[in-house]
Amino acid sequence: MNTSVPVITAWRVSTHSGGEGNCVEIGQTPGLVGIRDTKNRDGGTLLVDRAAFIAFLTSITR
Repeated sequence: MNTSVPVITAWRVSTHSGGEGNCVEIGQTPGLVGIRDTKNRDGGTLLVDRAAFIAFLTSITR
């Protein structure tokens, strides 16, 4: 199977990240959100459906 990997070019770190090095950053591409570790940016990206990511954020901010 040939699956293309979406390219995410604009990444941002959460404003809630502290100075302890426990940061993640997110980036968006149409329909998907990418999540990666700021200490290991080449270590891989977790891709999540955008609607599922929004539902996750909504559930944890209540």
